[in-house]
Amino acid sequence: MERRILLADDDIDFGTTLKKYLELNKFEVVWAKDGAEALDVFKMHSFDIVIIDVMMPRLDGFKLSKKISKKNPETPFLFLTARKAKEDRIKGLSLGADDYISKPFEVEELILRINNIIKRTQQHQTISLDSDKEEGPISIGKYLFDVDNLSLTINGETSKITEKEAQLLLYLFQNKNKLISRDDILSNVWGHSNFFSGRSMDVFITRIRKRLNADDKISINSVRGVGLEFLIEEE
Repeated sequence: MERRILLADDDIDFGTTLKKYLELNKFEVVWAKDGAEALDVFKMHSFDIVIIDVMMPRLDGFKLSKKISKKNPETPFLFLTARKAKEDRIKGLSLGADDYISKPFEVEELILRINNIIKRTQQHQTISLDSDKEEGPISIGKYLFDVDNLSLTINGETSKITEKEAQLLLYLFQNKNKLISRDDILSNVWGHSNFFSGRSMDVFITRIRKRLNADDKISINSVRGVGLEFLIEEE
């Protein structure tokens, strides 16, 4: 069965060429020429992966990725960009991108990355929130963590979190009060361990710290060169 790709890119010459290369490599490609069109197509069809150009009219790549993740957080996506700013890479990581590739690039490299992402997604799907399922909401310090509804509640105030944040928080909680190696976190939450996923993990750890900063009895301590400790002081 052909794997289906949604390509969102407004560059006609580039998009035409890339679509042909991908189809030669047995992918089914739906090409949207701006972000708004890509979102409309995504709402109507399912895809194995979405390739998103950062700079697009009507709806830029970063905004598109947010809407795609909200619609179906299980669909992996990667960014293509002609810009090489560090801030763009960090933003892409924080949005949960599976990869970030700067133009120009070798098409063979892109195809290899696409295949790897799809394979990881199909085989692993990161941590399944249904596996090792906790019964009902989980108490984490002063917080109530609702895994099913992707929410954290403290002092009667509830905030929504992303699925990746929930997967990471669940894994940290299940391994609380002990040293967890970076490789263990990456292999269990991201499904792989490389430079890109390592940077992504750092971004999400920062986000989890901010999520939990209203309870001073919860801390996430980094042990340089080793890993993390998710500590919860007992009352």
